[in-house]
Amino acid sequence: MGVWLNRDDYVGDLKRVILCFLIVSMAVVVDTDQDFYSLLGVSKTASSREIRQAFKKLALKLHPDKNPNNPNAHSDFLKINRAYEVLKDEDLRKKYDKYGEKGLADNQEGGQYESWNYYRYDFGIYDDDPEIITLDRREFDAAVNSGELWFVNFYSAGCSHCHDLAPTWRDFAKEVDGLLRIGAVNCGDDRMLCRMKGVNSYPSLFIFRSGMAAVKYHGDRSKDSLVSFAMQHVRSSVTELWADCLTSQTRLRLSGMLDGLVNVGWMDCATQANLCTSLDITTSSTAYFPPGATLNNKEKSNVLFLNSLDAKEIYLEIMHNLPDFELLSADTLEDRLAHHRWLLFFHFGKNGNSNDPELKKLKTLLKNEHIQIGKFDCSSAPDICSNLYVFQPCLAVFKGQGTKEYEIHHGKKILYDILAFAKESVHSHVTTLGPQNFPANDKEPWLVDFFAPWCPPCRALLPELRKASKHLYGQLKFGTLDCTVHEGLCNMYNIQAYPTTVVFNQSNVHEYEGHHSAEQILEFIEDLMNPSVISLSPTTFNELVKQRKHDEVWMVDFYSPWCHPCQVLMPEWKRMARTLTGLINVGSIDCQQYHSFCAEENVRRYPEIRFFPPKSNKAYQYHSYNGWNRDAYSLRIWGLGFLPQASIDLTPQAFNEKVLQGKNHWVIDFYAPWCGPCQNFAPEFELLARMIKGKVKAGKVDCQANAQTCQKAGIRAYPTVKFFPYERSKRNIGGEQIDSRDAKEIAALIYEKLENLQKHGMRNKDEL
Repeated sequence: MGVWLNRDDYVGDLKRVILCFLIVSMAVVVDTDQDFYSLLGVSKTASSREIRQAFKKLALKLHPDKNPNNPNAHSDFLKINRAYEVLKDEDLRKKYDKYGEKGLADNQEGGQYESWNYYRYDFGIYDDDPEIITLDRREFDAAVNSGELWFVNFYSAGCSHCHDLAPTWRDFAKEVDGLLRIGAVNCGDDRMLCRMKGVNSYPSLFIFRSGMAAVKYHGDRSKDSLVSFAMQHVRSSVTELWADCLTSQTRLRLSGMLDGLVNVGWMDCATQANLCTSLDITTSSTAYFPPGATLNNKEKSNVLFLNSLDAKEIYLEIMHNLPDFELLSADTLEDRLAHHRWLLFFHFGKNGNSNDPELKKLKTLLKNEHIQIGKFDCSSAPDICSNLYVFQPCLAVFKGQGTKEYEIHHGKKILYDILAFAKESVHSHVTTLGPQNFPANDKEPWLVDFFAPWCPPCRALLPELRKASKHLYGQLKFGTLDCTVHEGLCNMYNIQAYPTTVVFNQSNVHEYEGHHSAEQILEFIEDLMNPSVISLSPTTFNELVKQRKHDEVWMVDFYSPWCHPCQVLMPEWKRMARTLTGLINVGSIDCQQYHSFCAEENVRRYPEIRFFPPKSNKAYQYHSYNGWNRDAYSLRIWGLGFLPQASIDLTPQAFNEKVLQGKNHWVIDFYAPWCGPCQNFAPEFELLARMIKGKVKAGKVDCQANAQTCQKAGIRAYPTVKFFPYERSKRNIGGEQIDSRDAKEIAALIYEKLENLQKHGMRNKDEL
């Protein structure tokens, strides 16, 4: 919120000024003489988990509770607390990276913190457990939609039952490690995610697998009960073949761990003595038979005999001995990539095998996506990798178009993240760019994401770009440019922060400033294709706004790009403008670019929203928006409130003569002046009246002044909207009730009813 300095508004906004003053007085502005990354001792590439771990370590050391004799303890702790509050938030982190602390002027947090015990016992409960993956909002969908089985603990740091469960959850995670994924979500940090998943009590434990509904656990919270519940959801099948010392539970666990990779069986040597003798087996053993293995004693060198009885050890041994991915040659690479989708691992030299044996599960888990898995040695054909801008070990998805259309993976090199990337990438239309295919002079429009792989907000944006590309296929091409590889290209386009997302449409260039979500990217593109907000300069402001026609009205947003409330407002402003097309002209003016002009216009805060009414003989006139809410709905109601009434106020006599006996279609708003919902709906009804003008008349009946009319019309609640179509037969006084309170929806319903009436009339003529 901006600070009010306009003296003309002082009296009308006294309460707001007082409240703002109190807030400013209470806020603690932290002056840090180090950058936030240095304060926490992390690099700019640090993940959310690494930032949280670093802050926790410092919090336990520097907290004022532990340093009572240090007069600077409070201020020192405020610095690291402020750094953490900014860097843990994706949007604030991007603003800090781009603008420094100036970009955070409207987000002065960090003045409050918890006791030392909170950071010791409640903060990041599972951050130090390698078997438990703490999932944030960005990672959650990729994880649970990867195809793997996940058991997730939704908890709150202040919940005693959550802390009681923590030791058991850790032991349970170690017990089933490798069999399924164990996750944790801190609902204190990710309230929206927990709310979306229907979590309303803590701890809440859910099983997730892609393609199936989440299953909530209701049993007792002992390790054995949790293991038993988890095993019910593990796909496992054991065939009777072999006799060994493994317990039935261990066999089932192995079967689940190796699902789709290796069949697990057992055999009784007491009943299959000849077979066991032929293999020279005299004691209980566990053996792995790779593809093509024989049961001949003389040729059983390819059979792997295992001494361990531990399921995890057996699993890892077998995974290491599974066949590696197919190695593609330089001669056949282009042809192979042109006919199939591929997930390809690039390596340099002999160290081509992945360090993570679990990645061998990719072939099974991506089978339904028809993606083949392979690897390519760049040292055998450096030119090929150079042309693909591959200069270090990585992996990429090729989409069946040879080397023309592919996307390099920049996420975590772990199974669930690679799975999510591969599934998203093959169905999306995002490609990796470089100097050879950069769309500098392309006739088709492109969205280009300039990014750095080390930048966490950049990595968070990539899956959102893939979602958006599917919706805009055929209208807009999507590409990504790695600025750590193509520094010259990024400098040419003056890229100063990551990510920077730009739309190139021939000679026009538009930078995207919204949130990192597919929905807002789509809104941004829609607004570029069909602009709802006019970007004004001082010249066009004078021509279009000041010199507007007598019947024109304008709403103008005076903003600055670095202002956080302005950035939050912009998508709402565009959304509002789309609903006011044809009624109110909507514009915006950049006060950073046109600072002198905005100063001349007495703009003292950002954003400053002004309504310019129909021109009159009076002096230059406008109304400033003083409301608390800057969402599209509130702003639209405010703007429509200045327009002359488009609907007709009806008396009982007018209702009878014009609606019931007249020859027009009518839509009527039955209301009461004291009714709050009626007052909120009034601007929406005015919008409807303008939308259907010329086809249907819109009227309003005051049910407080005309109670008898409303009673005859069957009105039992306010507001009530009814449609009265014109028909040759006498009209029903009750009309046809419409339950929607959205102008567009009501208009669509009315047009549908009119179309049905017309068809009905034509059928009657045919019958005659």
